[in-house]
Amino acid sequence: MARRSRASTAEDLMDLVALLPWWAGISLALLSYFILHAVASAPLVLSGARQDVGQLVTSSLWRGLAYAGQFILPFICAIGALASALHRRSRRALVDSATKSKAADALEEMTWRQFELLVGEGFRRQGYTVSETGGGGADGGIDLVLGKGGERFFVQCKQWKAFKVGVTVVRELYGVMAAGGATGGFVVTSGRFTQEAVTFASGRNIQLIDGQALLELIRDGRTARRSEGTHRARPLASDAAPLSDTPSCPLCTGSMVRRIARRGSSVGNSFWGCSTYPSCGGTRPV
Repeated sequence: MARRSRASTAEDLMDLVALLPWWAGISLALLSYFILHAVASAPLVLSGARQDVGQLVTSSLWRGLAYAGQFILPFICAIGALASALHRRSRRALVDSATKSKAADALEEMTWRQFELLVGEGFRRQGYTVSETGGGGADGGIDLVLGKGGERFFVQCKQWKAFKVGVTVVRELYGVMAAGGATGGFVVTSGRFTQEAVTFASGRNIQLIDGQALLELIRDGRTARRSEGTHRARPLASDAAPLSDTPSCPLCTGSMVRRIARRGSSVGNSFWGCSTYPSCGGTRPV
């Protein structure tokens, strides 16, 4: 999905703060103000010695930068905190709108940015930590990085209204997963997938989520929150229910799921891993 270009370092910093909780941005604003204010207010020590002239100039320069920074940096952090709060509110509004809709048509009316926010919120409600990467250019790269149980998962979001997501997209994600050491991946679309894409993803720890499945994912997350854990949401990726022909764990005799090696000589290769990892580290070759 297309991304806007960065205009300045201040904008980059603002976007970075916006990824944090709003209260963290406010804390950074206050902390930066007090530190820089202390530097700007520190008295200059004049000894009159000629060798101290250079030190005096340097100290004056730092004081000048700190004086300006004590207003600029907290302002940037405060704007980032405001953006974080607005993003959170926007995500909640998107979730409410999507869950009230009875069809996936609501997803097609969203912008790509709204769709990406909705996908991220859906995974958050399934217990994942979500980091927005900003993608890799025009409709390329990884949009979200998920974390759960010490494992990483890559997500590509495709808000395509007129076309089905083909096998090329899934192949690209699989390659990035191997290169980046991800345990699994997700391709999420507002539309549908081709049969070739479904066939390729099968057995490769890549889950394809179409528009209707995404709505169910979000609704499951809302139900799980409201019931305070009495309802278990539909499992994803490493928590997925095993296939009927999967082996049992050699250590705990539990079920196993297919994973991808992230390190060592077998990096990028598939293997069977215990579904209770990291509690159990049992493995079997594929």
